[in-house]
Amino acid sequence: MAELLYGRNAVREALRARRRRLDRLHVSSGVQEIGVIAEIIRLAEAAGVAVQRTERQALDRQLREANHQGVMLEVGPYPYVALEECLALAAEREEPPLLLLLDHLQDPQNIGTLLRTAEVVGVHGVALPGRRAAEITPAVVNASSGATEHLRIVMVSNLAQTMGELQKEGVWIVGLEDDERARSFDTTDLKMPLALVVGAESVGLARLVRERCDFLIRLPMVGQIASLNAAVAGSIALYGAWRQRFANASPAE
Repeated sequence: MAELLYGRNAVREALRARRRRLDRLHVSSGVQEIGVIAEIIRLAEAAGVAVQRTERQALDRQLREANHQGVMLEVGPYPYVALEECLALAAEREEPPLLLLLDHLQDPQNIGTLLRTAEVVGVHGVALPGRRAAEITPAVVNASSGATEHLRIVMVSNLAQTMGELQKEGVWIVGLEDDERARSFDTTDLKMPLALVVGAESVGLARLVRERCDFLIRLPMVGQIASLNAAVAGSIALYGAWRQRFANASPAE
């Protein structure tokens, strides 16, 4: 069954990545075909994807009033990968693994924000539990601005078990948790082979997941609001790990 991707960034990145089956591009008949829209059409034509002009009202109905920005792309299912492929990518780049594990996050916007940050800092892979968590839906793709299409994402049946498998491969599991026993993020060495675990929006890390971590880190806070949401906290931690690893490199290198 085809999925319907929407939003200019999400559609453009799916066409750039070419990791899915690409069926048909719909462009709103009233949209100006300049800028990003023109780029999307060029990418579709280069990939041999049929381009169809469709009334905006028809797109609204199909996408249930989602903010599609005048484009919709019919695609195949999301191409999940095996955990081994993420570790192989790190080896190919000759870098210590940097992975992101999401412990039953459900909000598409938070997941999308974290995945966008993960792609920007060069994360080698992301693991999601298969139950009680959001999958890579069109809403998540849109929230990530299409970062999902470039990431290697694994759907696992048991996150704690996956953590154990990574530990056997020499990867340190570090949980992000506002806990008095946690180490301060800004004074902790994160340059080792690392999998950062971010917990659900309201409850944090599950007990078994927390116990499986090699150690916990927390973000120092001095304001009146005593917490950050999962997307912001996880993004800060990912950038911190990236900075430690590549302190002398620019994002373009």
